[in-house]
Amino acid sequence: MGERLANGNVAIALLANTIATGAALVALILTFGPISGAHFNPAVTIADASQGGLPWRETPFYVAAQVVGAIIGVAVANVMFSLPLLFASHHQRAGIAQIFSEFVASFGLLSVIWGCVRFRSQVIPFAVAGYIMAAYWFTASTSFANPAVTLARSLSDTFAGIRPVDAPGFIVAQFAGALAGTLLFRWLSPPLSKEVEAVVLPHNHD
Repeated sequence: MGERLANGNVAIALLANTIATGAALVALILTFGPISGAHFNPAVTIADASQGGLPWRETPFYVAAQVVGAIIGVAVANVMFSLPLLFASHHQRAGIAQIFSEFVASFGLLSVIWGCVRFRSQVIPFAVAGYIMAAYWFTASTSFANPAVTLARSLSDTFAGIRPVDAPGFIVAQFAGALAGTLLFRWLSPPLSKEVEAVVLPHNHD
């Protein structure tokens, strides 16, 4: 929708994507937080599991649900706008600057989560959404910061897309950034193990 209404103005299209993403993140994290911790991101989920917040035996199911859900979401969006159900993107996002941007985006995302979770876990939905909205603009890659979303966006040849050939570099950088952010906050604020149940929001494993 943003791309169509912008009439070729990339800044307006990016602004539209930014607002929609931020608003949806707040709503979805608040909605699904009490159920599953609002885990939409494999990098966040694996970081959480690495600190004992999520059992490793459950982690593959979370990641599978995230990837499948992201792909279904892209398919639904494509159908709503009269596009093919799934089709490979031709939107080039290659090069060291783009990949490093994804490292920075994911490092920042995990830093925000770990930084808020200890003392102000109730603000995480707004902090995460605010960070992602800002990172759309201060990273060269427009801050995917999510391996599942990266895979899904490779299946949509739109403004938000990424060529399948460029996706692996993004995904490696995202996991690396998440690891770096987690290690930093283990050092800055040890131990994380007392707070991991609140990533992304307190939830039950029932």
